[in-house]
Amino acid sequence: MEPALSLASYLTSAAVRWPQALAAHSAERQWTYPEWQTRVSALAETIEASRQALRVSGSSLDLASHAFACSLKNRPFFPVDRNVRKLPLTDDKFPATSKSLPPDIAVLIATSGSEGAARHVMLSDANLDAAAAAANRHLALQAGDLWLDCLPLHHIGGLSILWRCARAGAGILLHDGFVAATVATALNRHPVSHLSLVPAMLAALLATGVRPPASLRHMVVGGAALPMDLYQRATAAGWPLNPSYGMSETAAQVATYTLADGPWHEGLVGQPLGSNEFALTADKRIRIRGPQVMAGYVEGGGVDADDWLTTGDLGKIDENGRLTVTGRADDMLISGGCNVHPLEVESCLAACPGIRDSAVTGLPDETWGDLVVAFIVGDATPACIEDWCRARLPAAARPRRIVHLAGLPRNATGKLERSALRRLAREAAA
Repeated sequence: MEPALSLASYLTSAAVRWPQALAAHSAERQWTYPEWQTRVSALAETIEASRQALRVSGSSLDLASHAFACSLKNRPFFPVDRNVRKLPLTDDKFPATSKSLPPDIAVLIATSGSEGAARHVMLSDANLDAAAAAANRHLALQAGDLWLDCLPLHHIGGLSILWRCARAGAGILLHDGFVAATVATALNRHPVSHLSLVPAMLAALLATGVRPPASLRHMVVGGAALPMDLYQRATAAGWPLNPSYGMSETAAQVATYTLADGPWHEGLVGQPLGSNEFALTADKRIRIRGPQVMAGYVEGGGVDADDWLTTGDLGKIDENGRLTVTGRADDMLISGGCNVHPLEVESCLAACPGIRDSAVTGLPDETWGDLVVAFIVGDATPACIEDWCRARLPAAARPRRIVHLAGLPRNATGKLERSALRRLAREAAA
């Protein structure tokens, strides 16, 4: 078997095969592949050889440049959010970087468990190579294409786009974070072929009124559940949506819906990409096995003896092998003796007139067990919301308390911060 290609090898090949092709564009600066190679080679000369991960924070351009430079130096790359809790980036905050990592580990990504405990995912060149190859085949990424990357590069969703583009000889249009108006302007100015967003970003982009450019072939949407109402509004406006599923532990997307998967329904992400496999545990947790599954956590564990990764996500697999993600196992509420998943209620609320955004959590209650609490962004009245839910949800799933907020607590990738929702529910009850 041939060794897996690294990010550095992609760059070297692209500089020879496509010397005039755009490699990277950031703000008003842009680089062809040979120019980008020169830039990151100079940066690599400042990096010491080590198997300890190089922790880097900074702008998207900083992180992208260091990802290539670390690969050229064969040093693991560890991108970190420069704004994380506004604390100094000290070694005692990131003890994983003091460990010497195996020779094939290319990237270290911090992720959080269900209780918020930080874990550090080790991704090998083989993981990242397999993920880029599978995504590129599925989304037909090719030389000369342009992927607009406004996702944070300290998360795998934004970082993995570097591997895809370099492998294909495509260009990457780097934005330093998501600003709806800025993305709308870029779509009007540049021949963007691919775009990655989370649902909250998609909703904000639609609100600008921008039309999808003729060049855009794929809009990958992931990181959080995509409500049917938002999917319908976006597709009706002509946006070519590809709902996806993935995580740090699978080097980003491991399934991505296309029209070939048939009519879309909430949670449908299609068949596994490449040679990855899906299965379910007895309690419907999604299991994943294949070349994209991480080498493991720095802290230990992650995959079982048969190389299966058991996730905290719940799902269904149909007779055609298509996966539908139904929610997080640790988010499940038990209301009136019935299992109620917040996504079920949030999907109903998303289509209610006057609601722009919504989230659901539970409060301990002597009568209900978990009392369903709905947080609402919008001007829908409690009475209208109650009438809407009464006609569409079983009694156990209907919100018993409704709280209006100016905005919902979300992280940089658009995921709801469920722990913050529970705190807000307790505060509202008090």
